[in-house]
Amino acid sequence: MRILIIGAGGVGSAAVRLAVRRSFFDTLVIADYEPARPQRLVDEVGDSRLVAAQVDASSADSVATLIGEHAVTHVLNAVDPRFVMPIFEGCFAARATYLDMAMSLSRPHPERPYEEPGIKLGDEQFAAAADWEDAGLLALVGMGVEPGMSDVFARYAEDELFDEIESLGVRDGANLVVEGYDFAPSFSIWTTIEECLNPPVVYEEGRGWYTTPPFSEPEVFDFPEGIGPVECVNVEHEEVLLMPRWTSAKRVDFKYGLGDEFIEVLKVLHKLGLDRTDPVTVKGTAVSPRDVVAACLPDPASLGDRMTGKTCAGVVVTGTGRDGRPRSSYLYHVADNEHTMREYASQAVVLQTALGPVIALELLATGVWTGVGVLGPEAFPATPFLDLLASPEGHGSPWGIMELPVA
Repeated sequence: MRILIIGAGGVGSAAVRLAVRRSFFDTLVIADYEPARPQRLVDEVGDSRLVAAQVDASSADSVATLIGEHAVTHVLNAVDPRFVMPIFEGCFAARATYLDMAMSLSRPHPERPYEEPGIKLGDEQFAAAADWEDAGLLALVGMGVEPGMSDVFARYAEDELFDEIESLGVRDGANLVVEGYDFAPSFSIWTTIEECLNPPVVYEEGRGWYTTPPFSEPEVFDFPEGIGPVECVNVEHEEVLLMPRWTSAKRVDFKYGLGDEFIEVLKVLHKLGLDRTDPVTVKGTAVSPRDVVAACLPDPASLGDRMTGKTCAGVVVTGTGRDGRPRSSYLYHVADNEHTMREYASQAVVLQTALGPVIALELLATGVWTGVGVLGPEAFPATPFLDLLASPEGHGSPWGIMELPVA
């Protein structure tokens, strides 16, 4: 296997640090628009299988050319979602397997944004599914942690734990604290703004996908392993678009523990128009307001040594267990920042995000996972993934199941 990772930021760098501990690949090319970034990473890691390169992620031709130059077989998209389609199209043109952790962008319904979806997350990719299938190519979409690991948990619950699933509710929460900053998101603010201010999507059997206002339906969820209760709200996320395609769940939603302060900051950014991506002219220079916000905040990848606490990703599954009785279970994975910094020099959120695609690449390399078309994580058997995640011979990163009261 010859891998290309596009993006040498936090998640891309964490993926490299995870991958080099494994033997499933021959060459790993790390590419970024700024060639100095991947070269620094190559020099730091010091693995002979690593190569640094330059790429323009906004150009399908640039992506395809780089794939050809290095005889790449598999490409991991580790840049923000606005570059999904050119990388996706570049992989198709060059006949390479494609993986991402966030799908093509949505656009709200022009007249009823808080009732009906317009263009949904991933719609542009799924529109090309027949072409990928006809070509015998695979695009594995939404293969991070959320989406990604949470979708694997849903597949596992359906295959191993439940006879019937009423609902899948993804719940993400943390008790992370960044010393020295009043406001310092632990993940890309560009992506956070996109998913938190867009109309959240919910799926219900018989109704299909529908939308609600941002931050709707708050609930307090008590997260495991010392994180504790966190208020979670509806947020737009890929799981809601993926899980109904490959599971039998009658309802799917996604709720994120943001906190009152974070929500208020996002509301102010929206009110001031600073969440916009279309350029405005400032003293003769065209700039995107959202890019300015991102430039004014610290790089999330640089916050690890100031960060303490844990982050948790998982899915609440409710329905009928294998014993025929009602069951409600939270399948989850926790990343402790102290551990991830010590072991991988990566903060918890980006390391947890990178685990999913690195495991998926190894399963593809060994032929345990196979497929063609545009597929989500739910389309593949879950047990090999979870075994590789948790076993000492794999990544030694355990996952858990917390049983919840049945209403």
